[in-house]
Amino acid sequence: MKKMINKTRLYISLTIAKGAIFFLRLFGTGGTSLPGKLALMLYPDILKILADQYKIILVTGTNGKTTTSRIIEQILADNHVLYTSNRSGANLISGLATTLISDVKINSTARSKTALLEVNEAAFRVASGYIKPSILVVTNFFRDQLDRYGELYSTLNAVKEGISNIPDTTLILNADDSLCASLGNDVPNQVIYHGLETSAISDDNRLSLNNDASFCLYCMSKYEYEFRSYGHLGHFKCPECGYSRPEALIQVSKIPSMSGSFSRAVFSTPTGTFSTQINLPGLYNIYNALAGVTFAEVMGFSHEKTIHALSTFESGFGRMESINLGDKNIQVILIKNPAGFNQVLNYLLTVENPSVISFLINDKIADGTDISWLWDAELEALSEIQQRVYRFFVSGTRAEDMAVRLKYAGVFADHITIEYDNAVMLNSALGLLKSGETLFILPTYTAMLDIRKVLKKRFKLKNFWQ
Repeated sequence: MKKMINKTRLYISLTIAKGAIFFLRLFGTGGTSLPGKLALMLYPDILKILADQYKIILVTGTNGKTTTSRIIEQILADNHVLYTSNRSGANLISGLATTLISDVKINSTARSKTALLEVNEAAFRVASGYIKPSILVVTNFFRDQLDRYGELYSTLNAVKEGISNIPDTTLILNADDSLCASLGNDVPNQVIYHGLETSAISDDNRLSLNNDASFCLYCMSKYEYEFRSYGHLGHFKCPECGYSRPEALIQVSKIPSMSGSFSRAVFSTPTGTFSTQINLPGLYNIYNALAGVTFAEVMGFSHEKTIHALSTFESGFGRMESINLGDKNIQVILIKNPAGFNQVLNYLLTVENPSVISFLINDKIADGTDISWLWDAELEALSEIQQRVYRFFVSGTRAEDMAVRLKYAGVFADHITIEYDNAVMLNSALGLLKSGETLFILPTYTAMLDIRKVLKKRFKLKNFWQ
């Protein structure tokens, strides 16, 4: 009797959630979280019931989750693996539930056999109680907004607790991140590390202050580094207790070039060495590619397919998303914490053509109501390139705060324009550009959703969940 009642509740929940997805998407709102919330209210075990049908790949961490997931998506597609994924970036429990509900038939049978799920690092502990992944990729840990997720080590411990629920899962970890690498200590899981060799790059990154993890997790002594790539990432070692970067099975041995559009890297793996183009610029995207290559090695996929995937994958919406307007270009790059912001600033320093830069800063719950992190980013670097930036636009609920931050960074006041209307900002910015030049839009999360609505309508883009 109980089993029959549970089946009835499951089918009712699926029917209502699928109906919600249909109508929400009919009206263009996405339906990426609410249907899952409804289903979980009606049947709290629905996520576990559905997840048990899939080979699950989870991706979590502070920065790079969406891009790493997109790389893995392309690797799966090139290897003809039928999968479902939360492409919209809805990565809380409700978003995970919606993704699986969208894939299963009304009788709860899965259409795909594999599910690639990006999961918020703060939600991972709860998610691991419902989902038993085959592979877990953890990208990194950087300080995020305190009002959203609390202190950095709280987030690390929450992920560590979640891993204790999944002892049979293979862990793919960033060896260069002292926080991430520590997750592989004292666990029964198979652990595979990846990282950069010391010869891969020169340690001259100007925007790489180590403010997040300067001191040893175990004895609080200050780390020593053989080299650092950026932030606290690199070949670290504690001079007191000896905790150090673990040996990486998959490494980038050389980065021959990094341009404003892509990078080239040489990967060293147990099955051989290969060189490939990565279809996004920036050192942080080389780390995302490393996670993807490590996943491909775990799965036993060929280098040929991996090379193709890295050179052709599409960035997620708002994550280095490029919109080609013929003779001009728009690039949307999400910003959410100092480490990621600094890497975006490093990228902007490499742009040679004149441009317009627009900062869209909101302080809603999903963005983080504490915007003090803007003062931790090295915006002073913009003063070096302002002669080739036509104008700095600022918008969003904290536009004035951003304008003040730019002034203190050394940007000329007459170069800064506050414009709250995104459509007006877009028209003004594009009007300033000449052929071959780019408008860079740097939004926080909810501001990204706002500007993308404007961009979608004007340039007929795909929906953000597609």
